[in-house]
Amino acid sequence: MKRTVSLLLACTAVVSAPADSKARRHSADPRDAEIQQLRSEVKALTARLDADEAAQQNAVQAAQVAQTQAASAQAAAATAQSQAATALGQSQAAQVQAASAQQAVPPLEKAIKTGWFANTIISGKAFLNVSNIHQTSTDLARHTTDNVQDGTQTELKRFYIGVDHKFNDIFSANITTDFRYNANGTSKDVLVYVKKAYLQAKLNPAFAVRIGAADLPWVPFVEGLYGYRFVENTLIDRTKFGTSSDWGVHVLGGFGNGLVNYQVSAINGAGYKTLSRSSNTIDLEGRVDVHPVKPITLALGGYSGKLGKSNDTVNVNHRAERWDALAAYTDKRVRAGVEYFWAKNWNNITTAPDPLPAPITPNDKSHGWSAFGSFAFTPKISVFGRYDWVRPTQVVLAGTGGAARDNYFNAGINYKPIAPLDLALVYKRERTNNGFISTSNGTIGGLDHGSYSEIGLFGQLVF
Repeated sequence: MKRTVSLLLACTAVVSAPADSKARRHSADPRDAEIQQLRSEVKALTARLDADEAAQQNAVQAAQVAQTQAASAQAAAATAQSQAATALGQSQAAQVQAASAQQAVPPLEKAIKTGWFANTIISGKAFLNVSNIHQTSTDLARHTTDNVQDGTQTELKRFYIGVDHKFNDIFSANITTDFRYNANGTSKDVLVYVKKAYLQAKLNPAFAVRIGAADLPWVPFVEGLYGYRFVENTLIDRTKFGTSSDWGVHVLGGFGNGLVNYQVSAINGAGYKTLSRSSNTIDLEGRVDVHPVKPITLALGGYSGKLGKSNDTVNVNHRAERWDALAAYTDKRVRAGVEYFWAKNWNNITTAPDPLPAPITPNDKSHGWSAFGSFAFTPKISVFGRYDWVRPTQVVLAGTGGAARDNYFNAGINYKPIAPLDLALVYKRERTNNGFISTSNGTIGGLDHGSYSEIGLFGQLVF
């Protein structure tokens, strides 16, 4: 609008200027200067209006650009907001998946506490020693010979690895391997046995059933009272009138919170080291123990069978029998007990044809007893000792002074630096007169006599 006014003024000035100039062509008009000045002002005003118009156009364009940029920024913000919402959704979905995965595959610690491992126990036990052995045998002519196992050696006699698993409150299972090294210094082999492998159903404290290879009623029971199995086997185990485990069906339980306990086993009879259908009979072994007061144990046991030797190709007319008795006192500081056994035909299952060659005879009888004791001065230091007397047979070998007799004793001091470890300095001595006896230390004796002595450091590691 301003530009229009300027143009009108300019036109008026231009129109009036020629008329005036014609009227006053030959004389000076004072209005010329004013007209000239007005033209200048009109020109300047026009230039200003042009500049204002250009500025307005620039401002409009800038506003349009700003508006476009704002729209673009708003669109970018909306896109960023949409992307953020998408990322948040993905994060929440990932969290849900992680939680599901955590529930599906729990952490190791949770699996150990609540999974399969929570109901599984892995254990181990090793018997080791460094000792010197001196063994001799003297015949009827008084000739004495040394034994092959004489000398000093390091031995790992036994190593057990056990796995116990509990399926629920009723069913459980156990498998225990038995590694035997360098048997009595006479072999250099390593033998591996399955000592225990059974499934157990414990219906209540008074009735549980084990099927498979499991502890027998007597030997493991006495080992628990004796406490020094790593030094020496217990009486009937040492002299081969019994063993610790066998294949079969085992029923056990207790009454009155442990006042009376029992176990009965129907077994193959050949021991856990033999698993074959080489016998057509079943052997029976049982035990009953009572505890009138907590530290005192009174027990009776028995065995009857053919020791896995009866089959259709072998003439077996004898049945092996054994009776066991024990009285013991055990508390935190004192262990003391007496064990007795009586056996019939244990080493005389097969019947020899007439005339009977010595030393086999029908109804051979054996018996023996053992007394053991220990005293703990402190939880870490204790002393112990034991004496065994055994008559392994009533047969008198020709030229000897009577039936064989075996005398054995050990004594030592035990140090327990930590709970799983025992270290004992031990001396053993055994003498057999008028014959031989098979023991856990080898065959001891001679036609006149034989002796066995050992001194060394014996250890037990339990974990």
